[in-house]
Amino acid sequence: MAVELSNISKEERLHRMRHSAAHIMAEAVLEIFPEAKFAIGPPIDTGFYYDFDLPRPLTPGDLPVIEAKMRERIASNVPFVYSDISKDEARQLFGSQPYKLEIIEEIPDQEVSLYKHANFVDLCQGPHVNTTADVPAFKLVSTAGAYWRGDESRPMLQRIYGALFETEEELSGYLQHVEEAQRRDHRRLGRELQLFMTDPVAPGSPFFFPKGAFIYNRLVQYVRDLYKEYGYEEVISPQVYGVDLWRRSGHYENYQENMFFIDIEDREFGLKPMNCPGHAMMYAARTHSYRELPIRYADFSRLHRFERSGVLHGLTRVRSFAQDDSHIFCTPDQVQAEVHNFLRMLLDTYKIFSFSDVRIQLSLRPEKRVGTDGMWDRAEDALRRALNTQEIDFLEIPGEGAFYGPKIDFMVTDALDREWQLGTVQLDFNLPERFDLEYVTEDGSRERPVMVHRAVLGSLERFIGVLIEHYAGAFPLWLAPVQATLIPIADRHAEYCRDAAAFLSKSGLRIEVDASNERMNAKIRQAQLQKVPYMLVVGDRELEAEAVSVRSRSGEDLGSMKVPELQARLLHEIETYK
Repeated sequence: MAVELSNISKEERLHRMRHSAAHIMAEAVLEIFPEAKFAIGPPIDTGFYYDFDLPRPLTPGDLPVIEAKMRERIASNVPFVYSDISKDEARQLFGSQPYKLEIIEEIPDQEVSLYKHANFVDLCQGPHVNTTADVPAFKLVSTAGAYWRGDESRPMLQRIYGALFETEEELSGYLQHVEEAQRRDHRRLGRELQLFMTDPVAPGSPFFFPKGAFIYNRLVQYVRDLYKEYGYEEVISPQVYGVDLWRRSGHYENYQENMFFIDIEDREFGLKPMNCPGHAMMYAARTHSYRELPIRYADFSRLHRFERSGVLHGLTRVRSFAQDDSHIFCTPDQVQAEVHNFLRMLLDTYKIFSFSDVRIQLSLRPEKRVGTDGMWDRAEDALRRALNTQEIDFLEIPGEGAFYGPKIDFMVTDALDREWQLGTVQLDFNLPERFDLEYVTEDGSRERPVMVHRAVLGSLERFIGVLIEHYAGAFPLWLAPVQATLIPIADRHAEYCRDAAAFLSKSGLRIEVDASNERMNAKIRQAQLQKVPYMLVVGDRELEAEAVSVRSRSGEDLGSMKVPELQARLLHEIETYK
């Protein structure tokens, strides 16, 4: 039945248009590859995709050919026609399409729905646009591998992505956004800026080069400075525990699919995916008085979580990582103050990294969890009160809490308007119960402490990946691995440059000298490509004046400065975290 598209919402129009474009693309692919097997092709937030089993790998040159055929079909103004047929008829119709046959067997009804345009027919419940001519501005943008049904044991298919919007202007804006995202891709910048690498020899476990290791360690130092201010004590805990610990904590029952296990001397061990059980053991090692609480343990230990190889992605989805992880053991009366202090620590930190848009969500009990409903009620109410008393806007999300307790998650928006979940604070009444944790109260009785799990940056690997893309590799001065490059115009200026670098380095500045045989402009360009904040050029004039000519990586000429003057400027910029 024809629908007047102008009478439905834009969201519904786009859904129909994108769904219809996926069918048109599948028709085009089958016309080019008659022996192809086609799987599924849904609409997505920015367009559509379809998965295919093809006789050869697709190349970038295939996309314009497929797109041209799609445009021919769109111009032909062919209607989309709905019909129902029996499952037996569907099996006969799709007899040479194994993925469609699998879908047919899973349909509970005895009839299946079809949509047809021209000679192309697909299993589909719709809805679609009225005719192919209703499909507006689109472009095929990329290909990727995708396991059938997301299962690594099933065939790897080839997925073609398309972008679709109602107007060419909207499409153009989106494609520019995609181009900018590709320019900022942390995997590419990680190679170009010599920050990190990955290799199949250690899937999901990044290798950090010296410059990347500097950023990593500088972030750790930043957090350590916060710990001094907020009263945390750093601990070191083991990497590997016997599975008895993981059974006691609840991880073996609720989290084992995300863990790595090994057998040693006829005993099963698990690599730790998180620090909390070890910290609970450390707390339990001696008796604590209420006067000692809160106790705040901080830990930068390595963690290991099993992620499917198909979802590993540079630094943002890894198997080996560290967190700015901490666990606070406190009395119930201290929970509000601890959450408030954490909120102040986190929000102040995010401002330093120019994350000005922070969305907060309260993630409530999941279906798979440990502990009683009463424990969960107390924990959720405590976090809700902490947010309300600070008059902080937040959204409640049912089912998204950790298996041991509810949490507040902090979603930040980066320079590309993408949202990332970074920091978290979680309230846990369960581990103290499981590990029989106690403190002695003022009247001499024994009570359970509350355990607060919290992280400001979250996974350091992931945070660095987000930062690389947020800054497009141009880190602020305090975080830049190289803060300035001295560039001698001729060999006779090199010694002065080395002396100036030594002087600046004594104050902790990170300075390099480019004494290569390249011309000055080539050296400046290389420093800009490496995102070095400042280039310090030295020629005869600068040599005579005992100065340097200062240029920023943006190309701004800041003029000539005496070396001590430059030193003071850079140190001030670092101190104020500009």
